[in-house]
Amino acid sequence: IYLRTLYQPYSVHAARNSSELISGIANKANSIVYATLLPIAIVVSSLMMMVSILVILFAIDPVIAISTFMSLGFIYLVIILSIRNILMRDGKRMNYEQNQVFKALQEGLGGIRDILVDGTQKVHAQIFRKADLPLRRATSNIAILSALPRYAVEASGMVLIGAVAYFLAISPAGIEGAIPVLGALALGAQRLLPMLQQTYASWASLRASRANLADVLMLLDQPLPAHAGDEILSSPLPFNKSITLNTLAFKYTRDTPWVLSPGLNLCIHKGSRIGFIGATGSGKSTVLDIIMGLLHPTIGSLVIDGVNIDEHNQRGWQSHIAHVPQAIFLADVSIAENIAFGVPLEDIDHDRVREAAQKAQIAQAIESWSKQYSTVVGERGVRMSGGQRQRIGIARALYKKADVIVLDEATSALDNDTESSVMAAIESLEDDLTVIIVAHRLSTLKNCSQIVELCDGQIKRIGSYVDIVEQ
Repeated sequence: IYLRTLYQPYSVHAARNSSELISGIANKANSIVYATLLPIAIVVSSLMMMVSILVILFAIDPVIAISTFMSLGFIYLVIILSIRNILMRDGKRMNYEQNQVFKALQEGLGGIRDILVDGTQKVHAQIFRKADLPLRRATSNIAILSALPRYAVEASGMVLIGAVAYFLAISPAGIEGAIPVLGALALGAQRLLPMLQQTYASWASLRASRANLADVLMLLDQPLPAHAGDEILSSPLPFNKSITLNTLAFKYTRDTPWVLSPGLNLCIHKGSRIGFIGATGSGKSTVLDIIMGLLHPTIGSLVIDGVNIDEHNQRGWQSHIAHVPQAIFLADVSIAENIAFGVPLEDIDHDRVREAAQKAQIAQAIESWSKQYSTVVGERGVRMSGGQRQRIGIARALYKKADVIVLDEATSALDNDTESSVMAAIESLEDDLTVIIVAHRLSTLKNCSQIVELCDGQIKRIGSYVDIVEQ
């Protein structure tokens, strides 16, 4: 499930909450074994044993065998008809609240700095409690309803055996003829009652887990692309000339407005430094996502050296790209593993790591630490400054030896001095690298060969830094 989830298009990930995925993978998928597969096996084995017992009882006394089974079965049938909707309701509630519990945990721990500063621990604990209590209540209801009939049926079974004993005793055969039948009935009931209860409890578990099962099956049904599992790209896409956005437009769904208006055209030559500016919501990040192959144009095409990019060759194009976002993702592992992100530890080229760090102007700082490149950065890089995290992101891009480096507001959260030093590191990179930068501050783009200003999903103007400033 996790593999299939990682291969889903970016548009799919953007449309759903990660807590639903984490809950489905970490919790619901495991519960399917105990709440669905195991109950099915129990039902099958119990039915086989019950048939064997009933055949033996039928051979001894058909009337008593049929009467006993139908009486006990009727009790369970009444219970099933009474609680099936309750089980379904609690199963849906449990499925929903599991997602809410994971969501509350993610949001609370993800915003721990703000929570500590604002003193809102009780608020977030209450959000968690509102999800956790209904979950526990639904879980306990299902457990109680699964076990409850056992006691009623056992009591009814004793009454039934007593009634059979009475009628056999007053029959012409008398008590002497009743003893063998009663002995067989008691022994059969001793084996039959637990199996009936197991069958019922398994049915209750299956009924309650239908919502969970539906979610897991939906995750399992996620399609895998053709390149999934390929260790090596069979046909890397050449990039020697230009990136062209050809009369494209984009919107997320049929019913939503255009994010990029129809007719957007742009050509980016290899080795150029291109900057994008524009107000929030003007479409800057969407253009980058299309260039990186994360989103596919609704209309028009992305063309690399005359080749249209689609789902069949997008991996060949993405192998040329490195992305440096505003919030660099750093795993809680060593500096070397973060720079060579996605490369198994035993396959990391440490000389290449040092070279990338030097080009990103972070090597001196790293080598001043006691553990140097083995230093663990903490969760999300909490032990590093903002400027250091951005330089690690640049080093990661350089380790990949990408031809295109995309910086999506990568310096917007930095102070002016730190931003200047990070941009200096970028400017010192090889001339044949294509660098695409999105920024809010125009001064960030002063060394770009061309600046594109977007407004309401359209290109408003294109020019040099001097031209844009003058206009």
